Amino acid sequence: MNSSITTPPGNARRWKPTPLISGALALHAGAAVAVATAPSTWPWAGGSVIASHLVLMAGGLWPRSAWLGPNWTHLPATAGRQIALTIDDGPDPDVTPRVLDVLDLYGVKATFFCIGELAQRHPRCVEAIVARGHAVENHSQRHRHTFSLQAPGALRREIAAAQDTLAQITGMRPLFFRAPAGLRNPFLEPVLCQLGLQLASWTRRGFDTRSRNADAIAQRLLHGLAPQDILLLHDGHAARDAHGTPVILAVLPKVLEAAARAQLPCTTLRAALAPAPPEATRPQRVI
Repeated sequence: MNSSITTPPGNARRWKPTPLISGALALHAGAAVAVATAPSTWPWAGGSVIASHLVLMAGGLWPRSAWLGPNWTHLPATAGRQIALTIDDGPDPDVTPRVLDVLDLYGVKATFFCIGELAQRHPRCVEAIVARGHAVENHSQRHRHTFSLQAPGALRREIAAAQDTLAQITGMRPLFFRAPAGLRNPFLEPVLCQLGLQLASWTRRGFDTRSRNADAIAQRLLHGLAPQDILLLHDGHAARDAHGTPVILAVLPKVLEAAARAQLPCTTLRAALAPAPPEATRPQRVI
């Protein structure tokens, strides 16, 4: 779960299989040799291959895992006391502008992981995100629930389409990618290497697409809050309270005020790639 990187996002890099993937490949080769030389070993060989697939699947079902490749679950150490607020599944023409107003009120910058198709439908929302100083990153073109089941070619088309969509609207190519629901498979990291993208997940999430209790959501995000944490909320698919108000609008002030009291200023993921200037490490306003 290391957030360090050797090649900056934005640049294509050589794919290096993790120890888990290297081991699985070696096991497959060994099983094939064993069966070829001693056919009676096929139950053991087959069982070993199945076990390796189950472990690989577990790595893909665990969003914060680095078993399948580098994964930002925290900001790099150069971020100092900064934390990152990331907001997924938008843009939403009703929710996103109101989220931006709250962020402006507290003087906070956030990272928005946008869905390409929604960005095409609501380009002004995306333009507003950038105009207000926030970052837009890649959350796939269509956010399909079957994303983690796709083959390499389909993954590349899906992610590259979102790259092109968001670059056309913002004038900047995303540097980070977040998988839909955080689920992925071993084919994702080679695709991200080709496209110059860095996988990013989170330190903790609020489950604000399911829960309508703002206090409970805020507590999940704030429990153990520490420097370099990455927090996850949603402007798309946002749960709504009993009055129909998106719950994120009640959660954000609680989180941002607590972070300010703890002197943990917010930054964007791309700003965290380089050491922050002194003025960027000042805490945001407490209201």
